[in-house]
Amino acid sequence: MASAERFTLQVDDAEFSCAGSGPDNPVATLVIAHGAGAGMDHPFLVGFSEALNDSGFATLRFNFPYMEQGRRFPDRPPKAIAAWREVMRHAGELSGGEPVWACGKSFGGRMASMAVAEGMSAAGLIFLGYPLHPPGKPEKIRDEHLGVVEIPMLFLQGSNDPFAQHALLEAVVAKLGQRATLTYVPNADHSFAVKGARRSPQEIGASLAPAVASYIAPG
Repeated sequence: MASAERFTLQVDDAEFSCAGSGPDNPVATLVIAHGAGAGMDHPFLVGFSEALNDSGFATLRFNFPYMEQGRRFPDRPPKAIAAWREVMRHAGELSGGEPVWACGKSFGGRMASMAVAEGMSAAGLIFLGYPLHPPGKPEKIRDEHLGVVEIPMLFLQGSNDPFAQHALLEAVVAKLGQRATLTYVPNADHSFAVKGARRSPQEIGASLAPAVASYIAPG
């Protein structure tokens, strides 16, 4: 992958933007999807990507088609999964043979896991705030597909995230066994902000990179 580049891909009749960056000989490539309410150039994802680049990883951020078109509501899973497949295919072509991981904030991570459950190839999954259930609705749990995912999974979760009650998330991770790891960010919410801590979204995103880097490439 080049040191920095922007380009477009297409799925069905929809074009969407991508942004790739990284060192010349990366340890691995992370394809990164945004959450439901903000696109790939949100400072949180930019800070996260740049910190990973500085740690020796290539990154490839992308917009889902709905975000590219300026629509408010996320794409339905079939279109979001199709976008994931296309970006992962392209990332595999750009990589120099290093592992390609799928990473997503909230909605983007859940769509990545659904794509893997349906056969998309990835070295592993990184969830930045997995949306296990809607806030205040723990009965509507979104874990039915995770049991068929056979690759490593890191659940990086704010300890005050209303989208994942501790007991429910811990039970899901326990069922997944050794292929899943849960790491809490103390006092953080769904956006990984900590009440009273004055940090920009870019700084917050960057602060998550060390945990991800050490999970993918221990030592």
